Amino acid sequence: MLTDIAIDYAKITAKNTPKECMISSGHRACQGCGEILAMGMVTKAAGRDIIVANATGCMEIVTSPYPQTAWKLPWLHVAFENTAAVGSGIEATVKVLHRQGKIKKKPHVICFAGDGATADIGLQALSGALERGHDMLYVCLDNEAYMNTGIQRSSSTPWGATTTTSPAGRQSKGQHTQKKNLPLIAAAHGIPYVATASPAFHLDLMNKVRKALAVDGPAYLHVYAPCPTGWGLAGAKSVEIARLAVSTKVFPLYEVIGGRFVISRKPAKPQPVLDYLKPQRRFRHLGEHDVAAIQQSVDAAWDYLERLAKATRKDEE
Repeated sequence: MLTDIAIDYAKITAKNTPKECMISSGHRACQGCGEILAMGMVTKAAGRDIIVANATGCMEIVTSPYPQTAWKLPWLHVAFENTAAVGSGIEATVKVLHRQGKIKKKPHVICFAGDGATADIGLQALSGALERGHDMLYVCLDNEAYMNTGIQRSSSTPWGATTTTSPAGRQSKGQHTQKKNLPLIAAAHGIPYVATASPAFHLDLMNKVRKALAVDGPAYLHVYAPCPTGWGLAGAKSVEIARLAVSTKVFPLYEVIGGRFVISRKPAKPQPVLDYLKPQRRFRHLGEHDVAAIQQSVDAAWDYLERLAKATRKDEE
């Protein structure tokens, strides 16, 4: 169902970019970690008036080594599987307190979880929260594997990537299934706002956060989060690989607003997928035919996205 939604939000530009990050320096993330970079951008855009539910995972581990915390706002560490359920409970509590006059302003509720806690272990809780219509933002920080427990594959691991539980070898190409498309799954729930984002395009990411918080109802943001440790990538190359993911169409940037698909960034001259795969050790075992197969899959996914955008365009009705 297509719904016309006008989102009233304070746009972020290069001149008025928020400066205060709600995660303090001194955290224990790896050098070049795309997750902590993206999470910092989300909190900058959201501001202080938020409550965070954070799934077990890399970001929980590196920001909360007892008895320390890197968080400057109300924050809850929750289990792998129940982030969206806890966020739902917080949102319901905020509504009741506001209705009773115990709080004057309702803080925003943001859930942070990795791909494993979203695509696998927490998918049921996420689906339930989206279906019930809780007014909160769920952010998936996707580094494409269970990184903090040893680089095990998840259903968000791309085909051909080697991990400790999908190792490449004589009888294996590595991960043998295709990456689960979480943004499309979230959009299928008919929620007001879904978007993909990348820390390589910070203004796009932060404005999508602002939009997500401005809509009435659930919003889902899927953020590409390079992991130098798990991907076999130099830490200094994290943002560069994030930019390559977009310019090769491996990770398209788009929004789904009221069911309408809008592509945020169309590469004028798309680079070959090989340019993205080559710097990453997790793909170094792939041969020419494997790269060609990945290129074909990426092209097909982009074509499908363009068809969705055309089919849901207002002037096509």
